[in-house]
Parts: sequence; structure tokens; C-alpha cells
Amino acid sequence: MQEFVSTNVPAHVAIIMDGNGRWANARGLPRTMGHRKGVEAVRGAVKTAAELGIRYLTLFAFSSENWSRPEDEVSDLMGLLKAFIRRDLADLHRENVRIRVIGDRANLSGDILPLLIEAEETTTANTGITLVIAFNYGARDELARAMRRLAEEVAAGRLHPDDITVDRIAASLDTAGIPDPDLILRTSGEERLSNFLLWQGAYSELLFVPELWPDFTRDTFIAAIEKYASRERRFGGLPQPTLAVGS
Repeated sequence: MQEFVSTNVPAHVAIIMDGNGRWANARGLPRTMGHRKGVEAVRGAVKTAAELGIRYLTLFAFSSENWSRPEDEVSDLMGLLKAFIRRDLADLHRENVRIRVIGDRANLSGDILPLLIEAEETTTANTGITLVIAFNYGARDELARAMRRLAEEVAAGRLHPDDITVDRIAASLDTAGIPDPDLILRTSGEERLSNFLLWQGAYSELLFVPELWPDFTRDTFIAAIEKYASRERRFGGLPQPTLAVGS
């Protein structure tokens, strides 16, 4: 087992969990088995992130474009999400994990929305790592919803157009109150953001690893954080060393 030696830990890591289907196909298994294996990787990632001192872990669980997948696959993904919350919520709460959910909540059917709200409300006072679940999320959709809310404020005379600043927009996004990700990581070797945290990731470090998500282990996570720690962050200016949490 790899030991973590760096003192430079990102405060916020966001992960595009890619490759469940390919993991299953490579083994001659149904895609649903890849998704089930992927849930195990989620549990491990949350545990590892907490151990490393990462304060926020955002996981791209289900995009607003994923509804176009085959109906049986979408149904299985919904079932896995519900099972994860019902089975793991008590453990996450006991481990002081706080849960936040980002994404469009309008028109979510069945018992999905109540479960998401229950997860947030149950853990709202927790002070450990914040697990941000991006569900029915798309960055362009998030920005469009935020712009509509600001436009409504202007139309009602409660907001002047000159008051629409970068900070005002950030406060109108689903991630209000959550720091921008220091590192956005994608598994499976694909090198694109796929409509994920486009505003928030403006100055994030990007890292693409070859492992499929079900194969994402503690050692994989640690190796990614070590690579992040070796980089110099510029934010459009002079080089800045990555900073340890709490520094």
C-alpha cells in the first residue's frame, strides 16, 4: 500500500468517474456490473480523501445528458444511487461526512429527490469532509439557471445590471459556498471535462489517469495527489506553490 508523503493537499478535488461500462465490457459483463463495481470505488475514494485531509470531494454521479442512455441502464443507475444513500448514509453520518447535492432538482420524479434532501439534511451539521454529489448536473445548464435567476432579479428591479459581478454569479451557482476545485481528475484516459464545473474549474489543475473508475484505488488517488503537489499554480500570474490545507 502506497504511503502519502506530500504536505501539499488540495482542499477540493472533483472527479469525473469514467469507465464503468468499459470495465464491464472488457470482462464480458453487463454494463450494470461496472456501475455496481464503481459504487465500491466511490466508498474507497471518500475514505481516502478524508484520510488525506481533503476538505471537499465532488463526484460527477449523473449528468443531465445521461438521461439519453438506454432506459434499463438509467433505471439501474437510479437504483444504485438510492441504494447507496439508503445503505451508506448512516455510515457517512457517523464518520462526520457532510453531503451536498448539486444539479437541477426540478422535475425529479419518484423518491430520488426526497432521498437527496434527506442526505443533505441529515448531515448538514457535520464538520468533516464535504461529499458533493453532482446529480442531474450539467455546467451549461447550471449557468443558464443562474442567469435566469439573475435576469428575474433585474426585471423585478431588485438588482441593477452593474451589480452582476463574478462574485454575484458564483453565489448564484449550485456550488455557492463551496470553494472552486483545486484539482479536477478524470479516470479512463479520456481527456475532456464533459460539461463538468466549467465555471468553477477556470483555474483548476487537470489530471487524466488511465485507470477505469472501478479500478480507482487508494494508491491511484495518492499518486494523483502527489502529481498535483508537484505542480506550480499560477492563476494567470506568477507561479505559486500549492498550499497545504490549513496553511
